[in-house]
Amino acid sequence: MPCENEKLAIVILAAGLGTRMKSNKAKVLHAILGRPMISYVVDTARVVAGDNVVLVVGHQADEVRALVAKQAEVRYAFQAEQLGTGHAVMCALPVLPDNVRHVVVLCGDVPLLRRETLQQFVHDHCSHKRTLSVLAMQLANPTGYGRIVQDKNGDVVGIVEEADATVAQKAIQLVNTGIYCIDRRFLATALQEIKSDNAQGEYYLTDIVGAAHDSRLPVGVTVGENADEFTGINSREQLEAVEDMMRVGRA
Repeated sequence: MPCENEKLAIVILAAGLGTRMKSNKAKVLHAILGRPMISYVVDTARVVAGDNVVLVVGHQADEVRALVAKQAEVRYAFQAEQLGTGHAVMCALPVLPDNVRHVVVLCGDVPLLRRETLQQFVHDHCSHKRTLSVLAMQLANPTGYGRIVQDKNGDVVGIVEEADATVAQKAIQLVNTGIYCIDRRFLATALQEIKSDNAQGEYYLTDIVGAAHDSRLPVGVTVGENADEFTGINSREQLEAVEDMMRVGRA
């Protein structure tokens, strides 16, 4: 693999409560087949990045730390206020090992993500010498997802969240999985520039994609073959659906 493991880190975003779960329990602590969903994600991350895994915690941080500590040694960053994905990654940057050159960002609620998919994504990023890569998927019904906007040459211009998308942009079927691989130096600089002037009033990590394009840096997309792998869990219904998929080995 063109990126040596010691120069790669994975940041897992796991600070949210998950209000749509209708529970007082932090979202990533909800169990799937008897294991908290965060355990599956940590397993996958450690295969790809070894000990260079940073978990961003917030709601019920002590409980999440205690649970993960039984499984593996990882680093922790604390996000006191949930101000968006960009803010979460800002909280993680000071915790990264000094030798890290590439940072993978993924969410703690995607337990079906396969290590092979993540490894191939990192390989694509490094072999094409990109500054920023986005892991995407094609969906016939993209409702709810950020759309990946491309120019006439197929180059990535940016990502627009559904709440901010135009009618034309909402028709785009290439969508963001929320998984990125980013050059660390660019990431640190770009995060200082993003604003919260959007419909949600949050700092979107997606904004750095447009920033990279505007700076004429190499940005690329890897399209995952199996959309099931990227199923995020935001409700009881989605939790049950993922458990069913895991039980029958669909993803």
